[in-house]
Amino acid sequence: MKNYSVDKIRNIVLVGHGGCGKTMLAEAMLYNTKAIDRFGQVDDGTAHLDHDPEEIKRKISINTALAPVEFDGHKINLIDTPGFFDFVGEVKSGIRVAEAGVVVICAASGLEVGTEKVWSYLDECDLPRIVFINKMDRENADFHQVLQSLKAKYGQRVIPLQIPIGAADSFKGIVDIINGKAYIDGKEAEIPAELKDEVEEYYQQLIEAAAETDDDLLTKYLEGEELTKEEVITGFRRGTIDNQIIPVLCGSATKNSGITQLMEKIVSSLPSPAEAQLETAVNSKTDEEITLEADPNGPTSALVFKTMADPFVGKLTLFRVFSGTVKSDSSIWNASQNQEERVGQLFLIKGKNQIAVSALTAGDIGAVAKLQVTATGDTLSAKDKPLLLEKMDFPKPKLTMAVVPKSKGDEEKISSGLNRLLDEDPTIKVEKDNITNELLLSGLGDLHLEVIISKLLKKFGTEVELKDPKVPYKETIRGTVKVEGKHKKQSGGRGQYGHVWLEIEPLPAGGGFEFVDKIFGGAVPRQFIPAVEKGVRETMDEGVLAGYPVVDVRVTLYDGSYHSVDSSEMAFKIAASMAFKKGFMDANPILLEPIMNVTVIVPEEYMGDIIGDLNKKRGRILGMDPENGNQVIKAHVPLSEMFKYSIDLRSITQGRGDFTMEFDHYEEVPANQVEQIIAESKENN
Repeated sequence: MKNYSVDKIRNIVLVGHGGCGKTMLAEAMLYNTKAIDRFGQVDDGTAHLDHDPEEIKRKISINTALAPVEFDGHKINLIDTPGFFDFVGEVKSGIRVAEAGVVVICAASGLEVGTEKVWSYLDECDLPRIVFINKMDRENADFHQVLQSLKAKYGQRVIPLQIPIGAADSFKGIVDIINGKAYIDGKEAEIPAELKDEVEEYYQQLIEAAAETDDDLLTKYLEGEELTKEEVITGFRRGTIDNQIIPVLCGSATKNSGITQLMEKIVSSLPSPAEAQLETAVNSKTDEEITLEADPNGPTSALVFKTMADPFVGKLTLFRVFSGTVKSDSSIWNASQNQEERVGQLFLIKGKNQIAVSALTAGDIGAVAKLQVTATGDTLSAKDKPLLLEKMDFPKPKLTMAVVPKSKGDEEKISSGLNRLLDEDPTIKVEKDNITNELLLSGLGDLHLEVIISKLLKKFGTEVELKDPKVPYKETIRGTVKVEGKHKKQSGGRGQYGHVWLEIEPLPAGGGFEFVDKIFGGAVPRQFIPAVEKGVRETMDEGVLAGYPVVDVRVTLYDGSYHSVDSSEMAFKIAASMAFKKGFMDANPILLEPIMNVTVIVPEEYMGDIIGDLNKKRGRILGMDPENGNQVIKAHVPLSEMFKYSIDLRSITQGRGDFTMEFDHYEEVPANQVEQIIAESKENN
């Protein structure tokens, strides 16, 4: 593939609801430009961009996929993203390195939740976009219904550049409104007579939209002068790049209809890296803020937006060059890690294939293998000018499950494999719960975790199953007791003797553990007092009521006795443990459960259902506030009720809701639930 100057590059992210046909659209563009010689299909596992075994098995996109397309003297770097909510991290990373988006919508399904979500992500980055209404050949396809829905939701800046000729079985092609041409079966044709009035009506809308992008054009238009076709095209392009106009195109990826015209509009209407919003970087040495231009001769600055882990090849690092040039067989400075990296052979990525290149210049996207310390989100730069680009904002995990090995002894292998996959996917989290001793895996949804577990098996040969995590309860007391513990064994030979009196009392929440020595007169010899404390601590760690750690107590050793021959550290440790167990159960013991600080963001119409559901989950509503057309609900909810909340919320809101949660504090478990928790704990132990 030849080198392209920055003005001839287009970095385009394909986004949309799951199943709208993004991958097939990319496939059609690859096929039409002869980048591939076979038109693959997602449904039979032959699509070039869905090459991961999990993608082929499930017939959905899971990973962001790259494909450079050469068209009309330009290079279009296609960034194909998944449509399912569980893989939104891939979508956000793809958007971060693009200058513009193509929002793909199914002509039969219309606007869906995924459409709204990706639209908002593009808005967050203020990226210009084209809408492509796909699947015009599908039963119930309705271009005008989708167009009206778009206008109703996003305003009059949504303007058709094309209209279809027919729909469903009668779909034949498209009409290009701005050029006044029809394309039937890929060939130029006359506009059907029955569509001419509609085409003229939309052309007038185009003229008006183009005129509003420039004062001189607007004056000319208002004075009744006719705008030339060139003026309309220029104004329309300016409006599209400035996000004042959102062009709507249509076609069918599987029928290869409207694809060439889409590529024409990508090249003619969407910005090159040189025309896009300028990136800002910070010099990590001087804290100076620098505005970067897409200049191959500028300071080197590249953002790592994806890492792919392979047990045989190692890490493959995908990055976008925002400024300067990165060369094969060179050194580069990781400004995020403050370490130098050795760059080997650089590649362009086309699906699962790699195309070797000598350099990647400003505006381009590529990859390199076997970087040692570089992670997703890092900035690569020059050592003498270590520039840091803004990191990507990944969504926090929503669903947590416990990972259980199917074979004993695999624990270390599982932990290592999951941490390798963490390099690949920053939206997962792996941690060990110190209270329950479980290995916890968190992700964005049940499908996300299923895929991670499948990858763990395929890539690292470890088989696991997922189960609901245990709740990290804690135990404490409400009362104060004085209790005796005596361990005595004197039946022949050297015996064992330890005898203590303890006072056990509660501390305020968060007080931890205090051990107080109040022995006078040597009732318990000094050398045995640490053993008493150790016996208490070990018993607290094991738990008394239900096997959970004891917290927030003060234990005072105030009396006891000893035997000059038979007393030992072990005897006093056992005596202390016996005393603590008995005293704890006499001191009004209670269970504590973790309470989470939960924030739920939902459209207004779901408020009642959400609050009702939180109340069922023993939640305590703290407040409600409007924000950007949604309602933000804050609540305290027990962790035991929140493990599957991502699934519940998606079901209640049809995927329109979102939530975050973090630990807040511990509270007493309601009395009516304690017996069940104790019974379950005994059963599991």
